[in-house]
Amino acid sequence: MARRPNNSADTSEAAERPRASVGALRGIVPYLKPYKAAIAGALVALTVAASAVLVMGVGLRALVDHGFSAGNADLLDNALIGLLAIIATLTAATYARFFLVSWIGEKVVADMRRDVFNHILDLDSQFYETTRVGEVLSRLTTDTTLLQSVVGSQVSVALRNLLLFAGGTAMLVITSPRLTGFVFLVVPLVVVPIIFFGRRKLSRASQDRVADVGAFIEETLNAVRIVQAFGHEKIDRTIFGSRVTEALTTAIGRIRARAFLTATVMMLVFVSIGVILWLGGHDVISGRITAGELSAFVFYAIVVAGSVGAISEVIGDLQRAAGASERLVELLGTIPALRSPDDPQPLPDTPTGAVKFNDVTFHYPSRPETPSLSNFTLDVKAGETVALVGPSGAGKSTVFQLLLRFYDPTEGVVTLEGLDLRDIDLNALRARMAIVPQDAVIFAANGWENIGYGRPEAVQDEIRAAADAAMATEFLDPLPEGFDSFLGEKGVRLSGGQRQRIAIARAILRNAPLLLLDEATSALDAESERSVQQALDKAMSNRTTLVIAHRLATVLKADRIVVMDQGRIIATGTHDELIAEGGLYARLAALQFDREETTRDAAE
Repeated sequence: MARRPNNSADTSEAAERPRASVGALRGIVPYLKPYKAAIAGALVALTVAASAVLVMGVGLRALVDHGFSAGNADLLDNALIGLLAIIATLTAATYARFFLVSWIGEKVVADMRRDVFNHILDLDSQFYETTRVGEVLSRLTTDTTLLQSVVGSQVSVALRNLLLFAGGTAMLVITSPRLTGFVFLVVPLVVVPIIFFGRRKLSRASQDRVADVGAFIEETLNAVRIVQAFGHEKIDRTIFGSRVTEALTTAIGRIRARAFLTATVMMLVFVSIGVILWLGGHDVISGRITAGELSAFVFYAIVVAGSVGAISEVIGDLQRAAGASERLVELLGTIPALRSPDDPQPLPDTPTGAVKFNDVTFHYPSRPETPSLSNFTLDVKAGETVALVGPSGAGKSTVFQLLLRFYDPTEGVVTLEGLDLRDIDLNALRARMAIVPQDAVIFAANGWENIGYGRPEAVQDEIRAAADAAMATEFLDPLPEGFDSFLGEKGVRLSGGQRQRIAIARAILRNAPLLLLDEATSALDAESERSVQQALDKAMSNRTTLVIAHRLATVLKADRIVVMDQGRIIATGTHDELIAEGGLYARLAALQFDREETTRDAAE
């Protein structure tokens, strides 16, 4: 079945969600506080620059009334010197304003990006069950980049033009109160469109649609080999095209509203200036004002008009930034359901890795009707190796999820070394465990970094020893740069078995008292499995081990085998005891060993 062209639930949620207003930018205020001195400097520079522009109007008035009219050449010379001084001041203030505001923007966005990333690392599995990774990436990259542009540029433009508007208006009143009265008659005609269209908050919807595009790209590229293997390229191109079209349609709606606002405001402003110029011309003829005063008035009117026009343009950017800020603050405000306790209990100084499940029942948040574990009780003693076997969906992986405290049980208690997991600091809890997952995770790094991931402080000799134990040196050393070789995105340069041996080496290096093996040898061929099993046997000695296994041949030496079905324990014992009992384990063993024997016979 093809993936849906769009997520209707997300779309309806976006439609019902309150749209962002410029007030949503308040979310970045805490990030501005550490840079008060730079902000003060930027405001001073803004004020000086705006004042320099306004002073030009005073010089223009004097030049027209006392220079041109009186034929005063000296005044014209002095006016040039004064103009150059004003320009020099304006240039210096503009440089200071641009540098400081851009610096503040870079710092604020870097701080926010760091906080968002730090926060999402702490969010629990329940969050990632219901949130697309592409959506989180969009907020962390696209939204922060947009804020960087606005905080580092558009905000200063808005403030500069607000100062020019306020100062220009004051100078209009001083120059000609009568003409200023006419100006204020048309101000509502200019302000109303800004307020009206400012309430058409399309920015959040636009950002959401961009996030949809990013999420689809991330999902498709992560599975590009499956896409190609199933010949799904044409369908995915169609789906992607529809997502891009939706994002484009939303963006065009926002741009159309912004363009109409800008054009309307500019038209109203300059029509008003034309009318005022006509009225002022009659005042000059009648002697109510001088030509210099009219020139200055027109200059200030143009300054005010230009500032209003610029503000109307900036409002669109501020609106988009408000949507981005709202999305980031929303993400930062997400509180993980699972957190370390405020007063954690310390684990024993001597680690044992002993775990116990006491009458545990658990429902995944996405499947609240069906329990994954029901009245599950299991006591694993220190140093014991216990294997969990059973059909898919029996609840084996859920045991690991609860042990790592990715979830808390719905009912019952899980303990590690006698302490309830909910009373232990999360980092301290997970430091006592090492896991080899069924799907080995390989990072876009070299061999040293991948194996040393669980113990960053490990030296190269220790990493190599772990690689030797996991039979990983036999394929790492022949690589062009040995352990220094880049292993590719998600370990694409390695085979499935090689990736799994890297994961095993990582777990061996961690040297934790509790070892969790989730089908640790499932991707290995028979020869490699035998070698790696020997390494795992050494790693499992003198430590507590829980093994999930579908291939029963890998758990024959376990101290106990726990047979699970539908979230319950239905049998416990050694391999021989369970075979003698019959039941599910005996049937699974008969199927697997008969199939393996048939495969060997066919090979011979």
